[in-house]
Amino acid sequence: MDQLIDVDALTDWMATWGDNLWTWIVLPVVVLLGLYFTFRSGVVQFRLIPEMFRTLTDKTPRTESGEPQSVSAFQAFTISAASRVGVGNIAGVGTAIALGGPGAIFWMWLMAFVGGASAFIESSLAQLYKTRDKDGFRGGPAYYMQRGLRARWMGIVFAVILIICFPLAFSSLQANTIQATLAGSFDESASTWLPWATGIGLAVLMALVVFGGVRRIASVTQTLVPAMAILYLVLGIVIVVIHADRIPAVIAEIFTSAFGYNEVVAATLGYIILTGVRRGMFSNEAGLGSAPNAGASAAVTHPVKQGLVQTLGVYFDTFLVCSITAFIILVSVPDLAGATQGIGLTQGAVVGTLGEWSNVVLSIIIFLLAFSSILGNYYYGESNIEFITGSRAVLTGYRVVAVLAVLVGALVSTGAIWTFADGAMGFMALVNLVAIGLLSGIAFRLLKDYTRQRREGRDPVFTRDLMPDVKNIEVWEDELSVTGPIDLPTRRRQSAKHRDHLHGAAGRAGS
Repeated sequence: MDQLIDVDALTDWMATWGDNLWTWIVLPVVVLLGLYFTFRSGVVQFRLIPEMFRTLTDKTPRTESGEPQSVSAFQAFTISAASRVGVGNIAGVGTAIALGGPGAIFWMWLMAFVGGASAFIESSLAQLYKTRDKDGFRGGPAYYMQRGLRARWMGIVFAVILIICFPLAFSSLQANTIQATLAGSFDESASTWLPWATGIGLAVLMALVVFGGVRRIASVTQTLVPAMAILYLVLGIVIVVIHADRIPAVIAEIFTSAFGYNEVVAATLGYIILTGVRRGMFSNEAGLGSAPNAGASAAVTHPVKQGLVQTLGVYFDTFLVCSITAFIILVSVPDLAGATQGIGLTQGAVVGTLGEWSNVVLSIIIFLLAFSSILGNYYYGESNIEFITGSRAVLTGYRVVAVLAVLVGALVSTGAIWTFADGAMGFMALVNLVAIGLLSGIAFRLLKDYTRQRREGRDPVFTRDLMPDVKNIEVWEDELSVTGPIDLPTRRRQSAKHRDHLHGAAGRAGS
């Protein structure tokens, strides 16, 4: 019986449709909004880099009983990094170089810098409009769409797309990558049992973590993320040092092919730019609306603090992890003609330099990258499930489905799933970008308040009475809830001073 649906034709159609969506709608909006946020914020993503590191190590505000209010700033950073830093940093960079050449890396870097402003805006807003739950705090784009824009329908649309993309489709793809990488270390006879063993093992490990709640996810990711980053950086540095004589030529290639005369004449410059920008956004997620779900979970004393931390997360992903992949490939493979796309290009560069033993190390790294991404993706979905419904039964059902998605991902071919999720994520990004564009004025006011407090030599503290015209802020109700037991009259006098300053600044801006 003939197939009712031609899967290959459907996949090709979805790929073409997704490419057009990203090329002609999503990417222009991403770039234009990123530039607007950059200039309007006074280049916050560069100007406040020292603050990013300072706030990353902030102590977590505690309740009167001495318990942490929620996860720490660093734990929220690692949850978002767990999702950002995945096999895309290895396979995605390899694909970008194979398709766009070395010049794609320059545009990936530039996208990370411009996108850093978008990451700041979305995570600051997620902190402002977060809500309390049994584990501490939750929030994200769905929450600021409902509270800031008063558009719950928009939040539900965003939440549904995110749940389909991240904890279901993308986590199954991560599991598939782990299985495929392990298969390279076994002979063909393992093809009958290895997918099942990999899938069941991953599903069990995931279940042990996710059924323990966000704090268990945070405790696992704060261990996994630094470990995998250090291991991968050491491997990359060794390879780059071995080919140290190639470094000047590689740097020159990255910049000359990004703007080169030959590329302009051959009409490939636009394709190189699009490849670098798109792959960069896939990797660091700046503006997509995924990382703010982690950013909102942190207990901090000012929303801007987590905006800065999540901007640092974009840099960590692109300038550190993606860059080491790029240099591993470019110093090891001088001739990219006919280069294999994806993870095969990176594997070939590593094994070609260090030998077959390095494939085992790379497999461990890929497992750590992919498994931490699965956990980060899961948390994003959980936050949005709770936005749609507070039913414990629905949340338990979601956890079961998310675990099964990992098992299925290790067993099946995922080409059609990847193509579908690719296009759906374009819609998700578009919905989020519209929302943060409309709400960005509030984020700029938060930034102004934060920088003024820092100039006065104080650790910034925000309470909602500083912005009484902004409605539907649930948390930040008073100083006690933000900072724990302190000299309350003193803090209230400080708040009154800040409020008067804000109102005066707003009046001057409107005159």
